[in-house]
Amino acid sequence: MNSSKEIIVEKIISFLPGGDCSGHGGCGEISCGNCAQAISEGGAVNLCPACSQETVDSIAEVLGRESVKVIKKVAFVACSGKPFTESQLEGAASCEEAKDRGYRPGQCRSGCLGLGSCIEVCKFGAMSLKDRKIIIDRDKCNGCGACADMGVCLQKIIKIIPAQATNFIPCSSTEEDEDIVRKSCGFGCIACGECERACPSGSISIVNNHAIIDYSTCSGCTACVTKCKKKIIVDTLHDITILKERVAFVACRGGYKSGELLKGLGFTGCREAAMNTNPKDNKLCTTGCIGLGDCTRVCRYDAISLVNGTAKVDVDKCVGCKDCLYTCPRSIISIVPYKGARMIPCSSVADYKEKSEICGVACAGCGDCEENCPNSAIYLEGRHCVVDPEVCESCHACEYVCSRRVIGDRVVPEYIYLQRAVLNNSEGE
Repeated sequence: MNSSKEIIVEKIISFLPGGDCSGHGGCGEISCGNCAQAISEGGAVNLCPACSQETVDSIAEVLGRESVKVIKKVAFVACSGKPFTESQLEGAASCEEAKDRGYRPGQCRSGCLGLGSCIEVCKFGAMSLKDRKIIIDRDKCNGCGACADMGVCLQKIIKIIPAQATNFIPCSSTEEDEDIVRKSCGFGCIACGECERACPSGSISIVNNHAIIDYSTCSGCTACVTKCKKKIIVDTLHDITILKERVAFVACRGGYKSGELLKGLGFTGCREAAMNTNPKDNKLCTTGCIGLGDCTRVCRYDAISLVNGTAKVDVDKCVGCKDCLYTCPRSIISIVPYKGARMIPCSSVADYKEKSEICGVACAGCGDCEENCPNSAIYLEGRHCVVDPEVCESCHACEYVCSRRVIGDRVVPEYIYLQRAVLNNSEGE
């Protein structure tokens, strides 16, 4: 006949989720039985992190103790990239084996290894592997913590966070060099500190060259999402394509000629073509869009496409992350304020005669727009005009006087000003 103590332990076991994390769970015990035993002997009634509020209340009632408030938690993988190539992972049976094979130059040493060794310890079917990335089913995950155990995740990048959290920073990079981070991973945090400075509650800090969120004080506002230069902060409440201050702009609209000609020569990428051809040999613009789409391939938001052979930015999708800037070999992509403004899509430094022969949509450099701008927002630079969007008041005078109809107007929907309210700015700032 079981003793009253054994009966209590068995009762507690019946309340526990029953996955038996084999010593990997957050309770620190080797089994659910040991966890129940520890609770019965004075351990916290919420010692098992996977228990719901109802379960903890029931355990407290059996023990005649006061219950405690439960904060439901789930697992989160602080990485959205893929450090290894498929060839490196071929034949590897575990994350440990993949890591032992070593990294190649330029690969992130802090990211998810992509073989899913953590999935094996999840007893609740909350983890899966898709395209070498761990997917967490938040409806099934109960925050037991088994996957986050240091003996399971070699990279120590799985975190247990509050289920109600809405902002996430999916990066654990320790790399100091911003350029290396950008080249190795489109989702990498560059530790610029903009999110840390913008956070009104001081909930973000830079640790080991990447940003982390303290969820005990995070209010879930959009300040960090808006200010993130790389736009990698995930926000499940707000649309990141709306919460932005700046977007990309391609200073060219005549790349169609380059793209078609260079394709015919066998080139498939802009950088490759730029390094191996002389534009003047083919009567092409030396500063314009090459038209082979390197920028379109690195854009995570499908915000750049080739329209008539020229890179064009969809400002409704662009978030201003700058990945395209670092990819363009001609450096003709810039970041401009996301608000209504005139823009001049031309970077040509050629004289007017040469421009006329090469491109029918280039800025003539006549200076009429500069002379007629009432705010001095336009200036001549390298034989083409440039609009300073910070000064431009969208009066349209430049459009009226432009003989080549080069100057374009960008209309921004009213909802963009939501971000200014979040950051305590007024609409015109």
